[in-house]
Formats: sequence, C-alpha cells, structure tokens
Amino acid sequence: MVISAIATAEGRGGVAIVRMSGEGALGIARQMFSRKGEFVPNRMYPGEIDCGSFRDFGLCVYFRAPKSFTGEDVVEFHCHGGREIARGVLRRTLSLGARIAERGEFTKRAYLNGKLSLSAAEGMVDMINAESEAQVRAGYLLLGETLTREGKRLQGLLTQCLASIEADVDYPEEDLNLQSRTKIEATMSEVEASLSSLVSQYSAGRKIKNGVNVAICGRPNAGKSTLFNALLGYERAIVSATPGTTRDTVDGAIEIGGVLFRLTDTAGLREGADDIEREGIRRAEQAIRAADVIVWLKEDGDEMQFDSAAPVITVAAKCDLVRRDGCDVALSSVTGEGMQALRDLLYERGYGRENEGAFLLEERHFRAAERALTAVREALSAVRGGLYAELYAEDVRRAWSALGELTGETASETIIREIFDKFCVGK
Repeated sequence: MVISAIATAEGRGGVAIVRMSGEGALGIARQMFSRKGEFVPNRMYPGEIDCGSFRDFGLCVYFRAPKSFTGEDVVEFHCHGGREIARGVLRRTLSLGARIAERGEFTKRAYLNGKLSLSAAEGMVDMINAESEAQVRAGYLLLGETLTREGKRLQGLLTQCLASIEADVDYPEEDLNLQSRTKIEATMSEVEASLSSLVSQYSAGRKIKNGVNVAICGRPNAGKSTLFNALLGYERAIVSATPGTTRDTVDGAIEIGGVLFRLTDTAGLREGADDIEREGIRRAEQAIRAADVIVWLKEDGDEMQFDSAAPVITVAAKCDLVRRDGCDVALSSVTGEGMQALRDLLYERGYGRENEGAFLLEERHFRAAERALTAVREALSAVRGGLYAELYAEDVRRAWSALGELTGETASETIIREIFDKFCVGK
C-alpha cells in the first residue's frame, strides 16, 4: 500500500515536501506530474504538479526500491511552501489511491525492510527532538549504528559460548575440557567488561538526553538570582535587596560545550521564615536533592551539609565588592569576572567528557544492558564454580536475548510501536 504525508513542518515556508512510499508510488506520480518521459531514479525533475483543483510548479524525484530510505519505491514532490499548496498535493495523492501515513511509518518501513536498526531509528528521533548539540551528536551515534554494532558484537561472543555449551550438552560423556571451559570464561569475562562499561555510561547519556540539572543555592541575598540571570544572559528572576524575594524555584536553560544545563534558582536557605517562604525553602531543598550539580554561593562562616550525592561547586560571589577564600571560584555577576571559570566547572563536574563510542541514551537501552550484565555475571559465577554447562546455558541465552532488544532482534511489538509513535507524521 502506498502511504503519503507532508514531510516538512506545518506552516508557510520556501518549500514543502510531500512524500510517498510503496509499490505504486511512481504510478501516482505519473498521473500528477507533467513529465511524460522516463523517471531516472535519484534525479530531480522540474514541472507542473496537478493537484486536481489547481496546479503548482515544482520538482519531483523518484527513489527506486530497494535503494531508498524505506527500502520501497519513494517519490517526493517539492512544491511551494504554502500550507494549502502542500495540503492540495497530499489530497491529490490520496484521491489517486494512497493513504495517509501514520506517525513514524516511513521510518518503521525502513526498519522492517532492514534499512536501519531499531536503535538507529531512536537516534533519528533523538536528533529531531534535540535541544542541544550534544543531543544531536549522541543521536547521530545511534543513527550511525554504533550501539547496534556493539550489541551485535557482544551477541556474537555469546553465540560462540553457546556453541561450546550446547556441544557439551549434546555430548555429555565427553564433558567440557579444561581448555574449552577456560575459553568460555575468558569470552564471558570480555562480555562482562564491555557491558559494565556500557551500563556505567548511562549517567552521561541521561544527562545528554535530559540535560544536567543545576541547583543554585545559598543564604538570602547571597546573589543567587543575579548569578542565575547572568548565566542565562537575560533577566529571568527578580533581583532585590529584600531577603526572601525568591519564594519559589525559577528555571532556565543554557548550553555549555553543546550540553544542555537546566538551571534552578532557589529560595534563600534560612531559619525563621514565614509560611510562604518556608514552602519556597522546601522546594529549594527538593531541587537540591534532584540536582546533578549544586552551585553553592558560600558566605563567610557558612557551613552546610547537603542531602545529595551531587558534586558541589562553592562560589565566592560579589568578588567586586568583597573577597572570600576557600571557594572553588570567585566571581562577580556584575563585572563578569569568574563567570567562564564557573561554566568550565559546571561542565567538568556536572557532565565530564563526551564519549565517542556507544552511548546508552534511552531508559530501555539501560534496562536491557543491565539485564544482560546480570545474566552474564550469573553465568560466569556458574562457570567459575565448575557447574554443569546446562545449568548456565539459559543465563547466556537470557543475556543474548536482552542484547537483542538493543539491536532490535528480540524487541516486542509494543516496544516497536512505542518507538515509532514518537515520530511525527511524514517521517
């Protein structure tokens, strides 16, 4: 069945694209487009697009199966970018036998036709929805099949182990010799090390996907809101010399080194506040507990213990007025002194350094890798304990299956549907 959709964003623009995919797409295009000769694949042709009730002058390109994004015959009309023009082209394709595409159906067909993996599809939607350069880069690693290749490599190693184990199960009288058992243990240890490294990177991957949460805290009038505004580059929070002005958390976002940092300006922490200010302090404490990094504007004599495992950057604020020792950075939100040093510290302690290899960005990737790691460790314990092969063969199979959720080989229909539902219509 031919599917059709507007592939560009809704609204006015220079150009709009209407895309069709499926056997028969070229036949519909021939009825709509003024070109009468042969359509050579991958070549743009100028001409009139017949929309039924009106015409537009645009371009048409044909991608022949299987050398197309979806693996099927694909045709695109590039028309002028008016909303009604694109809708008219779409209506015409539907009147000639196409049906409207579902969300993500073009990409789903690409997956089903073996043109890209499930993780690559997730990387694509991560790139589309990216709010920072780091999210784009990490999404591109998924799109480039980095995680899929690593998952398949580890599955290959587990398959080697299973071949030796199953040979022992089939021929128990020969038993696994010492050399074979040693090789299985070495291979499983390699898989364990790789999975441990992959799982440990999820924290960085989560920060790339969701942003690094930063709580700016300190006593009343410490300069929190002034610093918050200075980092954002505009006046977001109210600044006043009156203690207790900030009575609720105020949020904003910036990019540092391409990574998204979500800043929260909090109420001043002090005793003896009224009911409303106490609620603000409660919310401040909640933001501190949820933070990936805490920026504490420390004043002389301050000693504070935070109920959080997040790293703390101590800041000596207002250094244009007074100098304090014993802090990570001295800065002035007014003159700009120390601001770059603070940004560098936020990146270093809140994020770290970017990995060029496989990343676990999605919660489902993390859970699958974690299950695989648990199964591998259980199998390794059995191997080292000298147990019979059939007692740990199932653990190895469980690990292989869990890794298949990364590569898409064992992903359920529910998972597949949830992934492609994240896409817009036309992609």
